[in-house]
Amino acid sequence: MARYTGPKVKLSRRVGVPIADNPKHTSKRQLVFPGQHGFRGRRLRDYGIRLNEKQKLKYHYGVLEKQFRRNLAHASGMPGNTGDMLLQLLERRLDNVVRRAGLARTIWGARQLVSHGHVLLNGRKTDRPSATVHVGDTISIKAKTHKLAKEAMESLAGFEVPGWIELNPSELTVKVVALPTTDQIPFDVNTNLIIEFYR
Repeated sequence: MARYTGPKVKLSRRVGVPIADNPKHTSKRQLVFPGQHGFRGRRLRDYGIRLNEKQKLKYHYGVLEKQFRRNLAHASGMPGNTGDMLLQLLERRLDNVVRRAGLARTIWGARQLVSHGHVLLNGRKTDRPSATVHVGDTISIKAKTHKLAKEAMESLAGFEVPGWIELNPSELTVKVVALPTTDQIPFDVNTNLIIEFYR
């Protein structure tokens, strides 16, 4: 399975925004290039701006180029705005729902939780982080992983669960009650630039 295993903060630094809600990524010191004066770089041209926007979204959801293109192709065939549909598809990934519920601190932690078989989707073990959840689906954590999930929830003090999912903290179950909308996604991205990049 291909995946990025390098330094994660470097990704935040490369796109200029924190890609995880983690003190390592959100501190201003980390987003500045190292060195006495930092690296100012060149002014990006149109292609660079669009590429940066696309990379930002890819890094935030922890997907590779092939998966991203597949989601974009799927979104373009759906009724409605392609950019909004793309965000909705990425937001409905199983690993992302686990992250949004606060059961894992980062997308990489959520991906590991799912791929190691600790997550049940509608009572069945699912080890595919890219599995798409639907309205009415229930996600639960295996009993032996409850301690780990509770530690993650405690470390994310003040974390707000989005309105399209319901979390039961005592049983550590998540129910999908609606489809996510663009205003419920806590990540600022211009999808029009991403669509333009692939044209």
